Amino acid sequence: MYDGIVQELIDEFGRLPGIGPKSAQRIAFHILQTPTFDVARLSELLRDIRDRVKFCEVCGNVSEQDRCAICRDPRRNQTLICVVEDAKDVSAIERTREFRGLYHVLGGAISPIAGIGPDDLRITQLMTRLADGTVQEVILATNPNLEGEATASYLSRLLTTMQITVSRLASGLPVGGDLEYADEVTLGRAFEGRRVL
Repeated sequence: MYDGIVQELIDEFGRLPGIGPKSAQRIAFHILQTPTFDVARLSELLRDIRDRVKFCEVCGNVSEQDRCAICRDPRRNQTLICVVEDAKDVSAIERTREFRGLYHVLGGAISPIAGIGPDDLRITQLMTRLADGTVQEVILATNPNLEGEATASYLSRLLTTMQITVSRLASGLPVGGDLEYADEVTLGRAFEGRRVL
């Protein structure tokens, strides 16, 4: 639609998840038409993010250090682990201020259609964390969709062999939705009403 580099920029933004053609065009033109937009800073951040950001060696959350701020915080409840699919789900739960335990990021959900099985997720690392007996409860906070439910069911069966309470977030979250889009009140109520599996 546009010539040369403008169309290339729109196409690049359009490759990002959740950005359609119109949004990509709006972003590109915002950058072009806003003289105060700091293109150099954006470029620097995009270059540096791969070098500086890594995944926490304990829980799998994003961090600039080997261990994330949550895993380093001695005030967190060490006996409680909330299992989520992605690092962005940690942020969604933290906004509720209802949960004071630790997290474990699986890195996705079981999805046979997409070719993702249990071995493709950070389930082995979770089992290693649970082996020392410190954790008393695992909250399964996978997304309330088909893949999330399959993952929660698999983990629930796997954890029944251990002396650990396994719970699942309560209803109130929309079926087929993602945790990152839930508002703080709904997500907070879901935590308060979680049930043992």
